Amino acid sequence: MGHPIKLTASDGFQLGGYRADPATAPKAALVVIQEIFGVNHHIRNVCDRFASAGYVAVAPAIFDRTERDFQSGYSPDEVAVARKFVANPDWTAMLRDVQATIDSVKSVGPVGIVGFCLGGSVAYAAATKLTGLSAAIGYYGGAIVRFADDNPGVPMMLHFGEKDAGIPLSDVETIRAKQPDLEVHVYPGAQHGFSCDERASYDKASADIAWQRTLAFFAKHLTT
Repeated sequence: MGHPIKLTASDGFQLGGYRADPATAPKAALVVIQEIFGVNHHIRNVCDRFASAGYVAVAPAIFDRTERDFQSGYSPDEVAVARKFVANPDWTAMLRDVQATIDSVKSVGPVGIVGFCLGGSVAYAAATKLTGLSAAIGYYGGAIVRFADDNPGVPMMLHFGEKDAGIPLSDVETIRAKQPDLEVHVYPGAQHGFSCDERASYDKASADIAWQRTLAFFAKHLTT
């Protein structure tokens, strides 16, 4: 359904990505932000699922400035390698590349953003700093609590797992206290990465509920 693409950021840097288009006229466009594992099979599948739901979905390769076309699976060794990309993330550069992605699809109609893991944090930062978005969703973004004093400029929904070893519920409560207008969902018993069916932490029941909430949220806010 989808295909590789090239994007050009405002500083002239060219990065790769993946784009999936619906079979019929699109409802809107979505920017899909990867986990620390690159624009891998899972993220491409997420784009394809959004396309099946009627959206143009584009996932920028936000690690291309460090290592082009990095993709990883989810074994312990692969996780250890992927973590190097978040030891000292360049948020400014990642947001520059996300802005280029937003700009690449704004002709489609309203643009939303959704991110997973690291991408959940990027989606939050994008909602507070970038232009051209109409809605945003973050799944288990560990850095969101650090950005929680910044106000998203668009409606935003957040998904967290109750048993996420890297995101304590105290962080979720801090986010809720600082951003009471956000729609925040915590999934009982779910761990980090619960929405990814290629991870050991996959929780189908929670993932299905989160997906339906995600589609309903975008259907509500991405309208012309």
